[in-house]
Amino acid sequence: MTDSDSTRPHTGKWFEELTPGLVIPHAIRRTLTESDNISFTTMTMNPAWLHLDFDYATNQTEFGRPLVNSMLTVAVVIGISVHETTLGTTVANLGFREVTFPAPVFHGDTIRVETEVLERRRSKSRPTQGIVTFEHRAYNQSNVCVCRAVRDALMHLDPATQDPATQDPATQDPAGQSRTA
Repeated sequence: MTDSDSTRPHTGKWFEELTPGLVIPHAIRRTLTESDNISFTTMTMNPAWLHLDFDYATNQTEFGRPLVNSMLTVAVVIGISVHETTLGTTVANLGFREVTFPAPVFHGDTIRVETEVLERRRSKSRPTQGIVTFEHRAYNQSNVCVCRAVRDALMHLDPATQDPATQDPATQDPAGQSRTA
């Protein structure tokens, strides 16, 4: 972290705050629209008729209408979670262990999300960071689970609790002074 990073307001949680079993119900909800779906699907070069061809989706699928692109769904789910989990406190998203879509999402569905911390551990190679496993669960307006995503994130430890002697060399300036708060 740089000096400017440590003084910027953050709403995410530090590694120490992300204890296994913690469940965070996210305040933001999002209604996915036809425009969202068409824009995302065409922007990502996905020509699937199921998302773009209303006649096909209505007359030749079991759903009877277009489905929201599942990649848009998972992107919105993770985006909703950022404010209360990782905003200003994450180093990087390390990847997804599992992503499932137990039920379809349609135009007009409103998504709400909750995140559970499954596990965490200190980094062996980065003394000021740790790895947290999150499970994000999304539900539609009928409380049906429409997405479940398990991912690992590299998180900062709370800089206020760090001993400057244990700081990562990457956060030291040339004179050996810590750049973190």
